[in-house]
Amino acid sequence: MATFLYQLGQRAFRRRRWVALLWVAVLAVVGIGALSAAEAPDDSSSMPGIESQKAFDLINEQFPGSEANGASARIVFVAPDGQKVTAAGHRSAVDRFLTEAAGGPQVADVSSPFDGPGLSKDKTTAYATVTYKTKDDEVTEASKKELEGAVEEVRDTGLTVEVGGSALATEAPAGMGEIVGVLVAAIVLLITFGSLAAAGLPLITAVIGVSISLAGITALANAFGLSSTSGELAMMLGLAVGIDYSLFVVSRYREERAKGRDPQEAVGLALGTAGSAVVFAGLTVVIALAGLSVVGVPMLTKMGLSAAGTVVVGVLIALTLVPALLGFWPNAVLARQTRRGRARKSERGRRFPRIRIHRRGRQLGRSQEAGEGHAPREGQAPRKNREPREREEAGSWSVRWASFVLRRPVAVLLVTVVGLGALAVPALELRLGMPGDEAKPTSTTERRAYDALAAGFGPGFNGPLTIVVDARDADDPKAAVETVAERIGATKGVVSVSPPQFNEAKDTAVLSATPSTAPTSERTKNLVHTIRDERSATETETGATFEVTGTTALNIDIAKKMQDALIPYLVVVVGLAFLLLLVVFRSVLVPLKAALGFLLSVLASFGAVVTVFQNGHGASLLGVDQTGPIMSLMPIFLVGIVFGLAMDYQVFLVSRMREAYVHGEGAGQAVVSGFRHSGRIVVAAALIMMAVFSGFMTAGDSMVKMVGFGLATAVLFDAIVVRMVLVPAVLALLGKRAWWLPGWLDRLLPRVDIEGEALNRRAAELPAPTGESHQDMARV
Repeated sequence: MATFLYQLGQRAFRRRRWVALLWVAVLAVVGIGALSAAEAPDDSSSMPGIESQKAFDLINEQFPGSEANGASARIVFVAPDGQKVTAAGHRSAVDRFLTEAAGGPQVADVSSPFDGPGLSKDKTTAYATVTYKTKDDEVTEASKKELEGAVEEVRDTGLTVEVGGSALATEAPAGMGEIVGVLVAAIVLLITFGSLAAAGLPLITAVIGVSISLAGITALANAFGLSSTSGELAMMLGLAVGIDYSLFVVSRYREERAKGRDPQEAVGLALGTAGSAVVFAGLTVVIALAGLSVVGVPMLTKMGLSAAGTVVVGVLIALTLVPALLGFWPNAVLARQTRRGRARKSERGRRFPRIRIHRRGRQLGRSQEAGEGHAPREGQAPRKNREPREREEAGSWSVRWASFVLRRPVAVLLVTVVGLGALAVPALELRLGMPGDEAKPTSTTERRAYDALAAGFGPGFNGPLTIVVDARDADDPKAAVETVAERIGATKGVVSVSPPQFNEAKDTAVLSATPSTAPTSERTKNLVHTIRDERSATETETGATFEVTGTTALNIDIAKKMQDALIPYLVVVVGLAFLLLLVVFRSVLVPLKAALGFLLSVLASFGAVVTVFQNGHGASLLGVDQTGPIMSLMPIFLVGIVFGLAMDYQVFLVSRMREAYVHGEGAGQAVVSGFRHSGRIVVAAALIMMAVFSGFMTAGDSMVKMVGFGLATAVLFDAIVVRMVLVPAVLALLGKRAWWLPGWLDRLLPRVDIEGEALNRRAAELPAPTGESHQDMARV
């Protein structure tokens, strides 16, 4: 692996113009494809294997022409204080609205509040339902404007009018997430590298990678049913990993240049070492995202595969375009002080030429602790003499921190585990659901319509249960349906049951049951389970079967499906990643520690999400007006993404420790060396990811805020706490045992050479660097 990437880096450096043109051509091709592609489908997706979906399918089958998930709008009328909607003036205004709405384009039906159950008992609130012939995404702008105009006319009469439903649903403002994330990333990169070029290169390559990926997703959206959500996830992850992967390659390139390597050799070595870490880090992310397919939800599968493709593009750009751009500007990414120093050395060299004798047989990539001469052998203590740069690095915060942890590993480990465990405690209260209009800001008309209906008709009115009765096998279908309706209406917790609506064959009916509690209430969930548990007795008596669906039941079923899929998903993803890390680190305990550390960090992030978005502590600081259950997809979504990112930090940090240990350093000193070379870069990478994810908390949608908050806190706990605190403490306690691998397993596992040992053997036959470095020269 190291040799292949070394050669790839040098080829990309030499043929930089062709590589750059190739990526420009790729961007142009996918861009043209995106511009000419058909419009992407909506975000709706089937959920195979759940009762609610079966019921929806039955409705679409038995009621042709009437989509179970067709677009509709619920118009809520509220009379001024002390008045009633049935007053002559108000009723006249509502009747005019009904007439005008019924004549609108694409409208299939308009129900009057005065002809059915659309009027509250105190007659202060009423609602009308406008049903369309098409799905949500197919309602035209002309249809929407027609309805909005009719609504405004009623408002002018003095009635309060709010609109709920899916037809006129407003999209929450997107916020400044991407811009904020990129700006913070630029600042972090500038502070880390001290060079505008070094800070700009990862940003440019990440933007190119995201542009290619988004254009590709858009071009394939219609063919593969990729929704806009797939693009949002790909953009979020593409920015984060694209910046990070380029960051690690550029950092290693600067390190090799500091040792005196010429630009082409430095690029090859950077890819042979840091590039290997990028490949395996990318593989872990791809495994985690592609593993979403085991959940059995098509929408999640498409999102995961789209994001995985974006990560693959980011890896390819880091391995090809970054070396090519370094070839165009080999010195621009170096720190200003380094560039000035090189210029002064070059000037002195022209004035006072020297005769230099090269030392041969040295190991390439020797750790700086070895000082002058040969690299230390296995178990040999590093030499004390150091160059000025090494003494500066030895005093860096990352080295001081690693040394502190090595002196007090037990105390640090206990504090870390107890702290993360305490943060994870609220996760025991996790309630899953799919927040609806009640979770939207009060500034939206959907939220105000929800509140008005709850006040006028009861909290359960916003979440009715749809009962689909299949009486095709019953002797008397009509009597069987009536018996089912009576049984459900008599169930404790059901306020009312609507009259059944039959299909043309009169053997299938749909009725609505209104609970007494809110859609997200635990009592409503228990009610759904009760109705389903009592189904067998009713079916035996009537010969008819029925299924419970509707938005409320659908959300309950999705939550249960996600909960059941979480453990199998964890087993598959963690198992595959464990095998991958076993090959990379050639150790049993290091991958095990990585997996356990991830579980600690993800549980702590679950606890933080529950604390804010379910229990409401600090929710107002994020602009969350209404707390409630956590989005059903959130746990498995969070686990998949964060696991991949967590293994990124694991590979980048521990691979440098492994490299130092293999090259002869003791177990403790190898930890310090890993922190010296990668500690600052890992922290910078984590800050960049946190910035990208935190930027999504500026969005107006509470679910987007929840995702951004969950991912940002998970990166904080995993990268800053687990990888920078728990990892060195555990490795300090394990010592050499951390790198133990049974002999039989060592012989079975393939060797991927992430440490670049093959490059060291090759370099033993080459002369030491010339020209820019004086560390390895014997001057005459």
